[in-house]
Amino acid sequence: MKTVAIIGTFDSKGKEFLYLKNALEGFGLQTFTIHAGAFPPFFEPDVSNAEVAAAVGKDIDAIVEKKDRGLATEVLSKGMEVLLPKLYKEGKFDGVISLGGSGGTSIATPGMQRIPIGVPKIMVSTVAVGNTNQYVGTSDIIMMPSIVDVAGLNTISTTIFDNAVAAMAGMLKFESVHEVEKKPLIAATMFGVTTTCVDFAREYLEKKGYEVLTFHATGVGGRTMESLVEAGYFEGVLDITTTEWCDELIGGVLAAGPNRLEAAGKRGVPQVVSVGALDMVNYGAYDTVPKEYANRNLYKHNPSVTLMRTSVEENQKIGEKIVEKLNMTQGPTALFIPLKGVSMIDAEGQPFHGVREDEALFTVLRNGINQDAVEIIEMPNHINDQVFAEAMAQKLLELLKK
Repeated sequence: MKTVAIIGTFDSKGKEFLYLKNALEGFGLQTFTIHAGAFPPFFEPDVSNAEVAAAVGKDIDAIVEKKDRGLATEVLSKGMEVLLPKLYKEGKFDGVISLGGSGGTSIATPGMQRIPIGVPKIMVSTVAVGNTNQYVGTSDIIMMPSIVDVAGLNTISTTIFDNAVAAMAGMLKFESVHEVEKKPLIAATMFGVTTTCVDFAREYLEKKGYEVLTFHATGVGGRTMESLVEAGYFEGVLDITTTEWCDELIGGVLAAGPNRLEAAGKRGVPQVVSVGALDMVNYGAYDTVPKEYANRNLYKHNPSVTLMRTSVEENQKIGEKIVEKLNMTQGPTALFIPLKGVSMIDAEGQPFHGVREDEALFTVLRNGINQDAVEIIEMPNHINDQVFAEAMAQKLLELLKK
């Protein structure tokens, strides 16, 4: 019989979580309850809040005495982040669910993020709208809007809770019977303006017996790839599209954080890197572009996305960051430079065609990369040329064999 872990503030929302518990058991599932509230619970849990706090060396009674809600939330959140993956490894549960407002969500989701991909995770939350990045991170948590506050049992709240329970029951009871041939995995990064390149490389690698998982370089995509590389999912990395560094360094909306382009090098995973879409910084609709950039080369990609061409100085800055990251590598690494353009719109006759800008980037890379550790390969091609894409794929296979 499958078991569902229920994480909850059983003190302030005890009736709601007891309803959830009974509903799950009504589907023939076992429950494993974890109290993550500061005060005594409405019903007896399998894991107490004292155990949650103790996971990070804290005393729950001492925390309560301070009467600091923010501190209690922080301690219980960190405790859950440590304790929940430990309990999963011990085989205590097969899926995890929770309910809450912003506080309950911030307590439950850090632990959920540490549970392996594929394990069902549902968070019914008042904040399951807008930007949920801080709650989902790079995991596969399902965020379900609660519609009304998680405060009492009523016609709407019980309907939502029942749907969440049914979803969890379905995920646990109806396992896929399709067998997929397991192949060695390659991670690749893609943007709309480098899709052609990635498609050519992917097709080449698939013919050689590899499975290529493509990550959209939109900030969360890059972070997700880095976390999965660090977790050991991939045999190799084809990091064609490093554009997230433009947003990280210049202030766009698709930054992937300061650790982008590190995981493969640290783990010694063979990687082939290129400069895909380093010609652009991403913003939202046209009127969201910062006023100081009003006179820059701007391109309306679609009604919701506006691109800004990177300048000579910005390309030098981006190049320095890529040099810094690649020179840290502990594994086989090659850097490919396409001399005729780094994206679909950085080509002759296209709006971001910029010979001076690209050359500024390439010069920094040539002069800064430690070529004893990183092989630099320059080709007289555009990044989306088939010959360039397949050359990167071939080099990755060569590095994998080594």
